[in-house]
Amino acid sequence: MSFKHLYSLLLLGFMLFGGPLGASAQQENNGAAAPQSESKPAGKEENKLDVAKVIFGHIADAHEWHLFTIKHTDGEPTHVSLPLPVILYQSGKGFAFFSSSKIAEGQSYEGFHLEKGMMKEHIVSEDGVPLYDLSITKNVLSMLIGVVILLVLLTKAGKKYTTNGSMKAPSGFQNFLEVIVVFLRDEVAKPCLGKNYGKYMGLLLTIFFFIWINNLLGLLPGGANFTGNIAVTACLALLSFIVMLAKSRKYFWGHLLNPPGVPGWMKPMLVLIEVASLFIKPMALMIRLFANIMAGHIVILALISIVFIFAAINTYVGAGFVPVSLAFTIFMFFLELLVGAIQAFIFANLTAVFIGQAIEEGHGEHEAHAEM
Repeated sequence: MSFKHLYSLLLLGFMLFGGPLGASAQQENNGAAAPQSESKPAGKEENKLDVAKVIFGHIADAHEWHLFTIKHTDGEPTHVSLPLPVILYQSGKGFAFFSSSKIAEGQSYEGFHLEKGMMKEHIVSEDGVPLYDLSITKNVLSMLIGVVILLVLLTKAGKKYTTNGSMKAPSGFQNFLEVIVVFLRDEVAKPCLGKNYGKYMGLLLTIFFFIWINNLLGLLPGGANFTGNIAVTACLALLSFIVMLAKSRKYFWGHLLNPPGVPGWMKPMLVLIEVASLFIKPMALMIRLFANIMAGHIVILALISIVFIFAAINTYVGAGFVPVSLAFTIFMFFLELLVGAIQAFIFANLTAVFIGQAIEEGHGEHEAHAEM
């Protein structure tokens, strides 16, 4: 919890003071007299550092994958981006396909207009006809890359078991993978799911490796904030919720809707609480992963922005703060490597706990029932 408190304090400080410090410092460097600012050409307005805009611009989903920006001596930047396919569907008009390089913020293309939000870009139709955006955005492409990596690595390890057999000692990446699989089996699946653990190992391993790989991809320079997107974590939580409901047993629902050993006058209130807790479980999964990953990205970007905040006050102060900012950024980066693995483990562990509660049998039924 102490690190989360640190996240909150740093974020609050940079949000409150980052922009004003940059703006006020720029004004001081340009001089306090109003006539000097009036004499500047219209195209040479001072650049004001907006830390919030920079941070959320990096972690937001977009229709293009921005890689880096080159600033020229004349002050005009060149944005180097990977254009992605835009796929739109309108009822009665069909599909529209074009490259994201053909549409920019505030511009129109073939009757479509791009609007940028805090966490996602939106393409709207100028004629007001509703449309469905099926585009390959930055987060979607990042997900596809993560899926390919997951399939390649696990398939390669699986082929070794097929070729060498399960009795031969693993080697290389296969050895690393086996340690993780055995740990999840013995420390997560068996304690939470009991004798039924084998049926859910595929689900738990897929969830763990999918989240972990995408957490690591998000830490690469220019990486996408995939698992820090609440829509992504909502889909993952919904998957766990559906499996939990689909595999639930009569004892689970009986305990939920008719709590045993409780006075009759208290049962309606307890049933409401239990039903509410049923939906709180996937919400906890969704928010926990989303908040932790997004907070890590924000803190790293905020620490990097400190240099530019102080440089807006004074160039020498900004340069002197580079080692401090770099040290904190490296520390946070390695911390996020650990957090990425921990959050993948927690999501898989809580999924196993919730499914285990749903498939639990009554105390007198353990011997009477076989495996599902």
